[in-house]
Amino acid sequence: MKQEEMIKLGISIGDLNGIGSEIVLKTFDDARMLEFCTPIIFASSKIINFLKKHYKLSLNFQGIDDPSKAIDGKINVVNVWKENVNIRFGEESNEIGSFAFKSLAAATSALKQDKIDVLVTAPINKSTIQSDDFKFPGHTDYLARELGGESLMFMITDNLKVGLLTDHVALKDIASVITPELIVSKINTISKTLKQDFRVQKPKIAVLGINPHSGDNGVIGKEDEETLKPTIQKLRDKGQLVFGPYSADSFFGSKNYKNFDAVVASYHDQGLIPFKTLSFGRGVNFTAGLNKVRTSPDHGTGFDIAGKNEANINSFKEAVFKGIEIFKAREEYRQLTENPLKKQGRKI
Repeated sequence: MKQEEMIKLGISIGDLNGIGSEIVLKTFDDARMLEFCTPIIFASSKIINFLKKHYKLSLNFQGIDDPSKAIDGKINVVNVWKENVNIRFGEESNEIGSFAFKSLAAATSALKQDKIDVLVTAPINKSTIQSDDFKFPGHTDYLARELGGESLMFMITDNLKVGLLTDHVALKDIASVITPELIVSKINTISKTLKQDFRVQKPKIAVLGINPHSGDNGVIGKEDEETLKPTIQKLRDKGQLVFGPYSADSFFGSKNYKNFDAVVASYHDQGLIPFKTLSFGRGVNFTAGLNKVRTSPDHGTGFDIAGKNEANINSFKEAVFKGIEIFKAREEYRQLTENPLKKQGRKI
């Protein structure tokens, strides 16, 4: 992408019965946002017009049939479907889930074809989106299949970054899923993304224990002693600044996380509960490890407040800004690490 070109930011509309459409449209109702990117919403002009009226917004948009026809300085809506959509705010609906998937699939296809630069996903309902085409626990696994790479859920703010060894895995299966190979893969992914996406030259990473008190030297489970500790040591022997395992119950309260560039949690709630407590709606879910940039807000569909004009847009707006920042940082990293002789057309 040329420096002077606007970043094309694709948006999947998520579950239309939730708050996703509200936070998307309210974010870009502020015309100043168009100075940072060219938004391309994958839905339909008909439904966006309905939602605009419902939320009493003044935004103007143009319908297009292909993201390549998006115009800078305007809100663009790719017409992914033509049929009417029966929105019932706050209700779970398989029909609405099918439209969420149509939006996601079209946006992902555009990302793969470089018709958009960044993908920001509005929240889906993980139950109603399930179908023959989508059999995944969430966005992350679907995008890993479509885009390639070692995907990793990476929750980020300016001051706190939390990655997960396991994300949407049942608690009873955690210990058996965490293997030395998985630990190495996830930590290498985090290290790479800190370098290329966040400009951290020598990442310093903390790892939280699997069991309470990191197993207390084997008294409370043997996984930390037999799997986590020796794998961390092997990474350190190779020169990586990886430390732990730390007892998760005191790690965040003691503010120890401030001493590291990223924290690796063993499972979903171990990392996301403290992250969301500390981020206060400013957090962003970034899918690290893919060859494309995808972000999303750090919350779900919000069915309890859907359609009531009460949704907070802060996390979605942060997801937009972080997506733009990461895309630029990755482009900069690519240019800096290209062989300068090859760049000048000279043989090596």
